[in-house]
Amino acid sequence: MLPSLKIKLAFIAAFGVAGFFAENSAAQEKSIVVASTIATENSGLFRHLLPVFAQKTGIAVKVLAQHSTQALETGRQGQADVIFVHAKFAEQKFVAEGDGVTRFPVMYNDYVLVGPANDPAGIKGMTDITRALRAIQEKRLSFISRGDHSRTHRDELALWNKDVGVNIEKERGPWYRSIGANMGTALDKAATEHAYTLSDRATWSAFKKRGDLQILVEGDKRLFKQYSVILVNPQKHPGVKRDLGQKFIDWLVSPEGQKAIADYKINGEQLFFPNATDPNA
Repeated sequence: MLPSLKIKLAFIAAFGVAGFFAENSAAQEKSIVVASTIATENSGLFRHLLPVFAQKTGIAVKVLAQHSTQALETGRQGQADVIFVHAKFAEQKFVAEGDGVTRFPVMYNDYVLVGPANDPAGIKGMTDITRALRAIQEKRLSFISRGDHSRTHRDELALWNKDVGVNIEKERGPWYRSIGANMGTALDKAATEHAYTLSDRATWSAFKKRGDLQILVEGDKRLFKQYSVILVNPQKHPGVKRDLGQKFIDWLVSPEGQKAIADYKINGEQLFFPNATDPNA
């Protein structure tokens, strides 16, 4: 082979390899990490939203499914670009302390109290969560708590402590079981043991092993859950992909993103209700 031809071939090969790595690097750069509450992931919402977002923008999203407290801590460590959680006061603190840029409301759903169909507590149809929990406590009926320090667990404790007026972690008996697990596991336990538990509606709707469990109490305003997104502060964490993360946020709160959220249903039931335009959310 002529020397000049060898040089040309070597140049072409080197150029091709360089082009491959440049293209591969660019593809990797068009991706973000979103630390999000487990309930949002378990509901299947991201499997519905992310392909739509990727097709529109070319941005891939990797979801770290964690409970809200963990997700906010992941943001504080600079290990995510965007936080998507339901913990309003903790979110406001996250921004106030400089870990996040701006909090954007996105959507809401709610908690439901589920229990066995024969309902020994006699709470079916109640809209007052306090009365329902008090009835379970007074009759010492089996109740499964996540006990994992998630936002859902903390909200459940707040209902017992503030609304029912019982310091449940100190005064509980064997009827109240704190299992230190996620929502799916708590629902599994409740179904197996014919017990009551507090669940977010999205995880309940996606839950397949219901046994004789059914929704018994819903509709109390104290069961409301607001979800929001926050860009992790790139000034504090230079590795944050500010532009790509903000594009994801902008899409979620846009009319297109809000419609995509509203369109997500399981068995015809809408799981999340967009409210990005609500100034009080």
